[in-house]
Amino acid sequence: MTEPFSVPVTVRGYETDVQGHLNQAVYLNYAEHARWSLLQAAGISQAALISTGVGPVALETTIRYKRELLAGDEVEVTCAFDWGSGKTFRIEQTIRKTDGTVAAEVTGVGGLLNLKERKLVANPQEYFKELASEPSLFGL
Repeated sequence: MTEPFSVPVTVRGYETDVQGHLNQAVYLNYAEHARWSLLQAAGISQAALISTGVGPVALETTIRYKRELLAGDEVEVTCAFDWGSGKTFRIEQTIRKTDGTVAAEVTGVGGLLNLKERKLVANPQEYFKELASEPSLFGL
């Protein structure tokens, strides 16, 4: 199995709460940043998705907090798709400090919404395969 896609992020002071650790909502921003970075690295722009009449939707997100993150901490945010079958897919993400400590695990269920019909498409991986110049980044 190949390594999951990852992006570096540095925790900024304004993202922390009164205890000095990363605010819980910011973990979602980091995960979203990694997902869009993966799409871009694979050659899929937001405009390309929209032009085909589909857009990604989040259906469920679970965050497991493991260790606190403080201002100045540097992390890698990974992103790996698990396609399965059907209209939805899973996205497994890890937010890991540079020393290897796992700070959080984010698991999501997503799909591709047909923007005209407002329904999930039946085979989202086929859209990703067709649009991506590097579909292997999605495990395809």
